[in-house]
Amino acid sequence: MSLRIHQDHHRFREIVRGRIKANLRKYVQKGEMMGKKGKDAISIPVPFIDIPRFKYGQKQQGGVGQGEGEVGQSIPPGDDEAAGKQAGEGKGEHALEVDVTLEELAQILGEELQLPNIQDRGDDKVVSQRLKYTGVNTTGPESLRHFRRTFKQALKRQIATGTYNPKSPVIIPLREDRRYRTYKVQEQPHTNAVILYMMDVSGSMGDEQKEIVRVESFWLDTWLRHQYKGVEVRYIIHDAVAREVDRETFFHTRESGGTMISSAYKLCRDIIQADYPAASWNIYPFHFSDGDNWSADDTRACVNLLKSDILPVVNQFAYGQVESPYGSGQFIKDLREAFDGEDNVALSEIPDKDGIYASIKDFLGRGR
Repeated sequence: MSLRIHQDHHRFREIVRGRIKANLRKYVQKGEMMGKKGKDAISIPVPFIDIPRFKYGQKQQGGVGQGEGEVGQSIPPGDDEAAGKQAGEGKGEHALEVDVTLEELAQILGEELQLPNIQDRGDDKVVSQRLKYTGVNTTGPESLRHFRRTFKQALKRQIATGTYNPKSPVIIPLREDRRYRTYKVQEQPHTNAVILYMMDVSGSMGDEQKEIVRVESFWLDTWLRHQYKGVEVRYIIHDAVAREVDRETFFHTRESGGTMISSAYKLCRDIIQADYPAASWNIYPFHFSDGDNWSADDTRACVNLLKSDILPVVNQFAYGQVESPYGSGQFIKDLREAFDGEDNVALSEIPDKDGIYASIKDFLGRGR
C-alpha cells in the first residue's frame, strides 16, 4: 500500500509539472505568485485536476426519494436561501494551488526555455570545511564522547567479569570503557555567485516599469540560485547619482531628477573590486533602464567603464531596456554599436510584461 501511495504521488507531481510547463509563459508574466513565496517553495495555481470517481445511475424501483405524490407532479420551489437566485452563464473557473520548490521551478524554467547550465569562470573556488566522522577511538575530547559505544563497552566488561546484576542493572562506565568519535576535516570546493541589480529610478521609470523589473529579477534569481550553491544579491539605484539600497527600497523608490548611468556603473565597479574577487566569484551585473541617459558624453563614459573595469571580471553583463513613454530608448542602440559580438554582453528590449519571457532567454540562454 505504501509503495502504491508513492507511485500515485509521483504521478500526480508529474501531472502538475506538465501543467506548469504548459502554462509557464503565463506564470512568468504574473507577479502575484511571488507574494506566495516561502523560504524554499512557492505556491502556483494550476488548472483544477478532476479526480476520477464513481457515479451511480438511476434506480428502477424503490430507493431514496420515493415519497408521496404522483409521477409527473410538479414540485413547487423551496423557501431556502437559494430560492430566487439566478444561475450564471458558463462554467466556473477552478484552480488548485500546489507548492513547488524553487529548485523544481528552476528545472522547469530551464527545460522550457532550453537554458544551458552555466559554465563556471576560472579554476579557483570558494572552499568550505566540513567535519566527517570516520570511526571510534579510546581517546579524545569529552565533547566527542560516544555515549552509546561507551555504555555498550561498560556492559560487556561487567558481564565478562561477572559483576552485572540483572535484578539491579546499574552500568557504571570506567575510564577504559570510554569511546570517542574520530573525524577528519574535508575541504569542499563550491562556487559562489553575486548578482548586482542596477535600476534607473528617475521620473521616467514608472510603477509599471518597476513591476516588470521585479518580476524578471525573481526568475533570474531562481535560475542562478539553481546553478550556484551560494548567491548574494546587491541592489543599486540611480538617477543623476547612484547609491546602494536594500531590496524593498530598490523596487519602491522613484526620483524626479535626471539620469547619469555612469554613476551606477562606477558604484558597481567599486563593489566588485572591494568584495568580490573574480578568481573566487561568478559575477552578474543586471542593469534596467528606459534607455534615457543625460548626455552622449556620459554614455561614452559608461562604455569605457564597461570595457576597462567591468567586462574583464564578470561572467556576463546584462542590460534590459524597459519601454517607457518618456524614455528615448537610445542607450541600448549605443551599447549594441559598442559591444557588437561581445560574448559576455547580453542586451534585451522589454516592451511590456509579455516581453519578460523572451528577455529571460536573452539573458540566460548563453550559459555564461
